[in-house]
Amino acid sequence: MPDIRHTPTAPTRAKVLAAGERIDAHRHDDHQIVYAGSGVLAVTTDAGTWFAPGNRAIWVPAGTVHAHRAHGHLDLHLVGLPADDNPLGLDAPTVLAVSPLLRELILVHTRDPADDSPERRRLLAVLRDQLRASPQQPLRLPTPADPRLAAVCALVHADPADSRTLAALGAATGAGERTLSRLFRAEFGMTFPQWRTQSRLYHALRLLAEDTPVTAVAHRCGWSSASAFIDVFRRSFGHTPGTHNRRTEQGGQPPRGG
Repeated sequence: MPDIRHTPTAPTRAKVLAAGERIDAHRHDDHQIVYAGSGVLAVTTDAGTWFAPGNRAIWVPAGTVHAHRAHGHLDLHLVGLPADDNPLGLDAPTVLAVSPLLRELILVHTRDPADDSPERRRLLAVLRDQLRASPQQPLRLPTPADPRLAAVCALVHADPADSRTLAALGAATGAGERTLSRLFRAEFGMTFPQWRTQSRLYHALRLLAEDTPVTAVAHRCGWSSASAFIDVFRRSFGHTPGTHNRRTEQGGQPPRGG
């Protein structure tokens, strides 16, 4: 990431990003919670991309070089915490479930960053307690290091509807299926089908943020039918894709568990 901007203090504020708008690579000496009240937020580092719809937030540890991108109209809310205040004990970016209570705490806390009243400090203490209780979510697309793995990932990202097997993708990129299978587990900690599902869900969230119809999203992202897509989406996010935008804008209840 070239031209890395260093902003020592992570800001606490609300900001609107238009669809496709980016915040270029930067880092803070503080931790930061990044929450999208609407749309889909993508946070990218050298290690991968974390993505979060409106009932998820992304924890960005102090010192992490990261960039933001908006998918759909994004109501961005940023909460900065000092480097010695890590209620989650996490040293890598992580997606967290956001309960209706945590959502409201984030919205209120970012409404007037200049407010230093005792009431607002008490609100932040409750916000930190809610963060500790927030389940972590496996919504990440890791960056491949091995060029053979990178070539296969690029093919799938370019066309999420590509239904070729790992063996066929390997043949197209000059790598063996067993080698690629080993690389997926070694680098990503998941199988190829698990990774492809994550990739397809990321593309699906982006399309839903653009108000693409559910059936078209299912087709363009490689599911055999709209019902198959709906089933996977519901198991991943706790609600159907048809109600997704409305629920994220209203702070729908996320599922419990990892």
